[in-house]
Amino acid sequence: MDYRKLADDIRLWARELGFAEAGISGTSLGEDETHLLRWLDEGHHGEMEYMARHGSKRSRPAELEPGTQRVISVRMDYVPPGTQHAWPVIADGELGYVARYALGRDYHKLMRNRLQKLAQRIGEVVGDFGYRAYVDSAPVLEKALARNAGLGWIGKHTVLINRHAGSYFFLGELYTDLPLPVDTPATAHCGTCRRCIDICPTQAIVGPYRLDARRCISYLTIELRGSIPEDLRKPIGNRIFGCDDCQLICPWNKFAQETTEPDFAPRHSLDGAKLTSLFAWSEEEFLSRTEGMAIRRTGYEGWLRNIAVALGNAPTSDDVVGALEARQLDASDIVREHVAWALAEHAAR
Repeated sequence: MDYRKLADDIRLWARELGFAEAGISGTSLGEDETHLLRWLDEGHHGEMEYMARHGSKRSRPAELEPGTQRVISVRMDYVPPGTQHAWPVIADGELGYVARYALGRDYHKLMRNRLQKLAQRIGEVVGDFGYRAYVDSAPVLEKALARNAGLGWIGKHTVLINRHAGSYFFLGELYTDLPLPVDTPATAHCGTCRRCIDICPTQAIVGPYRLDARRCISYLTIELRGSIPEDLRKPIGNRIFGCDDCQLICPWNKFAQETTEPDFAPRHSLDGAKLTSLFAWSEEEFLSRTEGMAIRRTGYEGWLRNIAVALGNAPTSDDVVGALEARQLDASDIVREHVAWALAEHAAR
């Protein structure tokens, strides 16, 4: 088997399947394992217990999938053409900001299906071989593997950056037992820039390459299941699902590429919808309108909690106060608490 030619073919097939790029790495992640363990010891993962649950499987691919020799990493751009520009939405307190990756169809199944097709193409050439496809579905250090595969470097905000495409892309992996030639790891090009650190609304980036998830708006609006700490509610502003500030300010995103995937197009005008309209959704409407979307992850209670915070930060108006008052007797203790906080904010003005 000419594995060098196969590696070239894999990169070509990946692009034909809609991936922007593919690269190949080995399985050694020693320094990244040390970084992960330190992060966990510091408690920066918050309530994301799954980050510590699988021991060394996250940083040792062959323990997760026995026989793994190489990892094929792929990336897929996600910002569709025609999406409302982010900064004007963030600046308008009457609108809700949704992280741009979550505006359309959930990427997990889409990318996993494409990776399965890539594996099938490989199998047509090599016959039966060992592999496993992953897209945020298992303990995988995807950014470290992608860096080693040459797809980009991990920036000071801990997001992967590609010098030709910025950082607005998803990652996926194909663990395989094929002895493919590996690519040259990407080198870092952040230099002395610290814009991502300085702009973070909640100062969650506590140092270069160090993120305290407990302060991160993405964690607070998606992963956290209870009350959002009061001292972090005002900095959240109108961000109701995730946050992009550290990417929006990154100079490398002037090279960001628009996606060609129609499934990532914004649904229900969520790239700039009015908070009062979103807050009026019933649970049935929420479940119907977010079917097949990443927004489902926060749940209806979390959705209302997040919007209540955003409404508390919105300019005071009859519509805003009326929307909050309509939820004062909500069935959820969490929602009632955040509505009460929001109404107190308006009363204090």
